[in-house]
Amino acid sequence: MDKINLLIIVTVISLFISFFLAFFLVTVKTKHKISNSLFAVFLIITAIDVSETLFNLMVNSPSNLGMLRNIFAFLQIPVFYLYILSVCYSDFKLKPKYILHLLPFLIANVILLPRFYTVDVASKINFIKNYQSMIELQFNHILIHIQVVIYIIAVFMVLRKAKKLYLENYAGTSINSYNWLFQFTVVLTILYLIALVKNIFKFSDYPYISEWIKIGLLSFQLLIICWYLFKALNNPGLFRNIDSKLKLVSDIISEEKNDAPLAVNEKQYNEELLKLQQYMIEEKPFLNPSVTIQDISNAIEIPVRDLSLLINHKLEQHFYDFVNTYRVEDAMDILKDATKSKVTILEILYDVGFNSKSSFNTAFKKHTGNTPTAYRNSL
Repeated sequence: MDKINLLIIVTVISLFISFFLAFFLVTVKTKHKISNSLFAVFLIITAIDVSETLFNLMVNSPSNLGMLRNIFAFLQIPVFYLYILSVCYSDFKLKPKYILHLLPFLIANVILLPRFYTVDVASKINFIKNYQSMIELQFNHILIHIQVVIYIIAVFMVLRKAKKLYLENYAGTSINSYNWLFQFTVVLTILYLIALVKNIFKFSDYPYISEWIKIGLLSFQLLIICWYLFKALNNPGLFRNIDSKLKLVSDIISEEKNDAPLAVNEKQYNEELLKLQQYMIEEKPFLNPSVTIQDISNAIEIPVRDLSLLINHKLEQHFYDFVNTYRVEDAMDILKDATKSKVTILEILYDVGFNSKSSFNTAFKKHTGNTPTAYRNSL
């Protein structure tokens, strides 16, 4: 099978799956409509980007539409960035300021106006034949790679902050979605790095290497899309988000230092701590897999800000770890109970508020140094 036929086959499969998943995302009934729509747009833009082989079969000469198809790649990473924001934050809304993300796309098109978009077909053909020496194309390739680097860094920063906010305010299973989004972003970063290598060869003396890398990229991209589809369909409740208005404890402390140092009332601190601990032991809110710091704040009538400082700063524990400590302690009591020796580890983890075996094992080993099974066997 020659290179062209292989490219056509991989492209057709990739386009079919991309459009199928995009259609599914925009038609499925869900409260995460914005997130689904943004990822559908990301898939469509990606499909437009990988359709080059089929497009060239239908259009024999360089055209404005063909060039515009290439420039659509500038929209891919900004849409992915907005998608990450929408997944991480429950109050995400599309705002007029996001139009600024179109700027690189507009710049890339504007600089092509004089010597490509506004000239005749013969001039377009000459432009494409001498693409390696065309300053406009070189500029656009540099611009898109700068754009990718900036946005990838921005995505990782968003994920890092969202994870910190989650750990300080939530104790459910949403941490799995951030871990998965991090993995997905890493894989996408690798994809863009490979694309960078491909473009370097495209403007070198070995452009044929670029074509073979393109086949590898298409196949890799196809696998990523299938991976996402598999993950989304098997974990429909995976993507849950948090309130972007929440502040990190470090920021709260910084604000207090900048405003006016708060007098530390040790007695009040001890009273609030005792109240919190008593509530955790007697009411066992940790048995709720989705318990949040807001839930506990409402129950014991301590403001979220104060409770967050108490747990995350004074006790030097994330809320996530704080709640899991009580869950593990409860699990240890069950494991020690001889009358419950027939209860399985899986049943125990659900009983004490965990929602996955991996998170239970991680928390249990962090707290005891042993896995639940090893702990039970050592008794």
